Amino acid sequence: MGIAIVVVGADLLVRGAVVLASALRISPLVIGLTVVAFGTSAPEMAVSVVSSIRGEPEIALGNVVGSNIFNVLFVLGASALIVPLGVSRQLIRFDVPLMIVASLVSYALAINGVISRVEGAALFGGLVVYTGVLAWLGRRDANQAILNADTANLTTAHSGRTLIAHGFILLAGLALLVLGPSWLVEASSAIARTFGISDLVIGVTIVAVGTSLPEVATSLVAAFKGERDLAVGNVVGSNVFNLLGVLGASSAVSKNGIAVVEEALRFDIPVMILVALACWPIIRTGRTVVRWEGGMMVLAYVLYTGYLVLTVEESSQLDEYREIVLFVVAPLALATFVALTWWDKVRAVTPSHQA
Repeated sequence: MGIAIVVVGADLLVRGAVVLASALRISPLVIGLTVVAFGTSAPEMAVSVVSSIRGEPEIALGNVVGSNIFNVLFVLGASALIVPLGVSRQLIRFDVPLMIVASLVSYALAINGVISRVEGAALFGGLVVYTGVLAWLGRRDANQAILNADTANLTTAHSGRTLIAHGFILLAGLALLVLGPSWLVEASSAIARTFGISDLVIGVTIVAVGTSLPEVATSLVAAFKGERDLAVGNVVGSNVFNLLGVLGASSAVSKNGIAVVEEALRFDIPVMILVALACWPIIRTGRTVVRWEGGMMVLAYVLYTGYLVLTVEESSQLDEYREIVLFVVAPLALATFVALTWWDKVRAVTPSHQA
């Protein structure tokens, strides 16, 4: 039932967002970066802010870092496996670089061991500015040919009543996306315990993925429906919202800010930054995330999850696993990425491709 609710909620959210974008003469990309991205990140905001108020602010940082890694590697990768994702110039020139900068700024603020309330308020202020810039860009591009054929013909056909109806459809989708993951996490955790899986492994896998399930469902449904800007915009917008909004609000409401443990500074946050940096050349190459790139991103997340599981279990195989990943899998993946990127460029200049 949890899975069914999430799928239905994602379908309603995508349907409502596309129609609203058409009616308001705003590109689906801007809707994906704002309304959809902020809405699907509601579970992260709720978990992190409540944790900070209860005196457990360190959960907020782990939630943001884990969600951002999951969004880029798994959500974007799985969406690209369904259909190659075209990437707009705005994402390449503005939104993805901003995601990288926000990741670096978060690390710089955390390097002294704490993100203070003032720093958190500054991060949240950055989200307000970012939202304002997106709204301005959306209105500036309103008269350009930015809507796809399916929605452009509907622009003049929407009455105020229809607009309100699809607004409620969007809100209903968001509500289901908040309810569904909680049911899924609870049921999955119970099933996992039945098979003897530890609470630690459940926490770094099922619970971590559960809060990002709205992004998964929304981007996958958008990819199936051919709304590629919505699929990519949801991922990038969610990551920016997590860093500026969730981390900022959680730090601001905590009495002593958010404490940053040494392990996060040495491993998790650098991994988040590397993932953000890797995202830029992938989407910049041909302005498309193709299937093989999506497959490599999903594989990278599987390897990352395996490392987390072995770490929390304090497995004796951790050192061997690390060596295999660093000295075998990583070089092979890099060589494959370079070779396939070169092959794509060769194909792009061949006469048959041009024809």
